[in-house]
Amino acid sequence: MKDALVILGATGIIIPLFARFRVTPIIGFILVGLLVGPYGLGRMVFEYEWLSHITITDPERLEPFAEFGIILLLFSIGLELSFNRLWQLRKLVFGLGALELLVIGTMLASVLSMMGQYWTGALALGLALAFSSTALVLPISGTNTPVGRAALSMLLFEDIMIVPIIFLLGALAPNADAEGLGGLLETLWKGGLVIAVMMIAGRLLLPRLFAQAARTKSPELFLAASMLVVIGASLATTIVGLSPIVGALIAGLLIAETEYHTEVEGIMEPFKGLALGVFLITVGMGIDLATIWDNLALIAGAVVGVLVLKAVVTGVLLRLMGARRATATETGILMASPSETTLIVLSAGAGAMLIQPGTAQFWQIVTAIGLTITPLLALLGKMVARRVEPAPSLDELDGDAEAPRVVIVGFGRVGKLVAQMLQRHDQPYVAIDSNPDLVEEARHEGYYAVFGNALREDALDNLGIGHAPAVILTMDEHILAQRMVRKLRASHPDLPIIARARDSFHAAELYRCGASTAVPETLESSLQLSEAALVDIGVPMGPVIASIHEKRDEYRVRIQRDGALEHKPKLRTSTAEN
Repeated sequence: MKDALVILGATGIIIPLFARFRVTPIIGFILVGLLVGPYGLGRMVFEYEWLSHITITDPERLEPFAEFGIILLLFSIGLELSFNRLWQLRKLVFGLGALELLVIGTMLASVLSMMGQYWTGALALGLALAFSSTALVLPISGTNTPVGRAALSMLLFEDIMIVPIIFLLGALAPNADAEGLGGLLETLWKGGLVIAVMMIAGRLLLPRLFAQAARTKSPELFLAASMLVVIGASLATTIVGLSPIVGALIAGLLIAETEYHTEVEGIMEPFKGLALGVFLITVGMGIDLATIWDNLALIAGAVVGVLVLKAVVTGVLLRLMGARRATATETGILMASPSETTLIVLSAGAGAMLIQPGTAQFWQIVTAIGLTITPLLALLGKMVARRVEPAPSLDELDGDAEAPRVVIVGFGRVGKLVAQMLQRHDQPYVAIDSNPDLVEEARHEGYYAVFGNALREDALDNLGIGHAPAVILTMDEHILAQRMVRKLRASHPDLPIIARARDSFHAAELYRCGASTAVPETLESSLQLSEAALVDIGVPMGPVIASIHEKRDEYRVRIQRDGALEHKPKLRTSTAEN
């Protein structure tokens, strides 16, 4: 109960405090672990007995909860994916992921061997340090950005390879016998059988299980069903010798195929965050500042050496696989630190007597420091990526000006949604915005956006406006939108111009300026609200959609008619009556 009080108290203080200063709470949890752990205030428990109420002197008691946090993280990752998306990533997972782990592991092993480490121990250390942190990297990068997709593919392969690597270390142990290879083969066929059973049973049973839980309208039952699935799947893979995170990932993938995945993801989110906080606290507890100070130069050199080698190798591999310079740079730096899995492999190597206890403790400290600075590596990666490949300007698009594509002017929330719909229907586009931060963010997320002022005479020409299928104006500044429409219509009489409008009155002004279509936000929200209400009360979808289209066309005609009038008071009256 005392440990629970310390953890919950730290959570209640750290998350709001670090959120106030816009700093990731990951660093806060690790610092809390350092403060309340056996190498922090826990050292002084015997001198000041009252410190025993706010410290944790036995980190091993928290390890099951920390492992559960990683299990819930992999479960939530599975919920964000699907089997179709995972199949699309297969080349990255088994191509890029395999290259990243094997190349970095081999290079680190070679360096350690040249420094005097026996080759079996060097191999164990190289493979351990080649892992990157799933628990920290994916929450930072997400899974929908180019950086997130590249990181996800490598981390998935690393998670798959945990069991074979641990078996390999057992086979290399000085006292190992032929059971090493036999045990690996037995685990693989049993694991494959269990996974196949889980996938078949999951597709048949999970929709029925969650449908029954949903009918009760009980959040508690829905939570219990979710916990049952993730714990049951993790336990099933653990029994046959596989990692529990494999079962958790498969459980998430299976639930992602059902219509209940959004509800499950929302209801599990608080538990995942709290359990991950426990894991990060245990990482902080493993940092001994006294040992670090006594070996400061050696530990700093080891940390920097591992980070630089992993960042460079990962970035080069990504470039060879066709990634952009910015994506390769940011992903390489983000993936540079060791992982929580490194601690597992180090323990396995020490247990197999391949690594000396003192050596294992040294690299555990290096790993803990690497985990602590992962959020800082993420910030560094973004900064370096911006310098390596800044957002392109209009002058860089001259070679692409002949390709017909839709031009999106303004790339905020609305512009991104328009781009997503164009991408879904395989329609080429280019977006332009005068806000460099928006352009940089859009490029980072994989959109084709450029920096520039659309009111410049040569700006739209460089974008190929002369043969664009259409131009879409998404800015919410009504005066600027009117100027853009007038300019475009004067230069390109036949160009379809679709403009965003605040209301019907603004839409009428845009029609007067020459817009082909003006879409009032107030009108669209009213139509969507009407559509949702009619469908929910039982009106068939087909007639509802037809009537919505008819009403939209009716309003468009009225707005265009009012836009043709020159007397604004009459227009205001007409709009209000409509």
